[in-house]
Amino acid sequence: MVEVANDPAVDAVWLARGGYGANRIAARAIARMGPAAATKPFLGYSDGGFVLAGLLAKGIGRPVHGPMATDVNRIGGEEAVLRSLDWLVAQGEPRLQYYFGELPPVPTAKRAAFNIIVLSQLLGTPLEPDFTGRVLMLEEVDEPLYAIDRSLFHITSSPAVRRCAGLMLGRCAPITPNNPEFGSDEEAIARHWCAVSGIKWLGRADIGHDAANTVVPFD
Repeated sequence: MVEVANDPAVDAVWLARGGYGANRIAARAIARMGPAAATKPFLGYSDGGFVLAGLLAKGIGRPVHGPMATDVNRIGGEEAVLRSLDWLVAQGEPRLQYYFGELPPVPTAKRAAFNIIVLSQLLGTPLEPDFTGRVLMLEEVDEPLYAIDRSLFHITSSPAVRRCAGLMLGRCAPITPNNPEFGSDEEAIARHWCAVSGIKWLGRADIGHDAANTVVPFD
């Protein structure tokens, strides 16, 4: 990753997959990035969020949440990867909406999108970016509702996160069954912690670990 980030002949870095263990290398890799990486897009999601967050924190490159190369293996995955390639070529505003329904109440706000547990784990580390004034979009996959609940408790308790412009919840499917049942669905959980923390609830976002995942530039 450092090699392609520092290569002026490479126009963008497109993550092949999320990559569990990205938290082990993100800070060291970012510290080795030079001038060629300064304005280069870095596109991915899931555990790649450790890298995207660290880049945002250091003001390096242009972090972008969006489908990765491995998503071509999903049903409908060809459209997903073309969505990312289309953005990487044009590098403008995504043609597809990344939210459901009407525009968020803060349409001019900057954005950032992360996996819930990844974001929860990177808070308080050198990878934590500035959330001030940003619409924060969160999604999850293969977790029970109690895990989503305690991660959102941690995220929304952060004074840094509370400076965001508001929170949007993406898809959290599939949800791992648990016995006994938690008693609330993922949206009710997110709404609860927004109310407790004073973070503005902005509705649902069209992101997730699936072929419908949309492109969200962090700007």
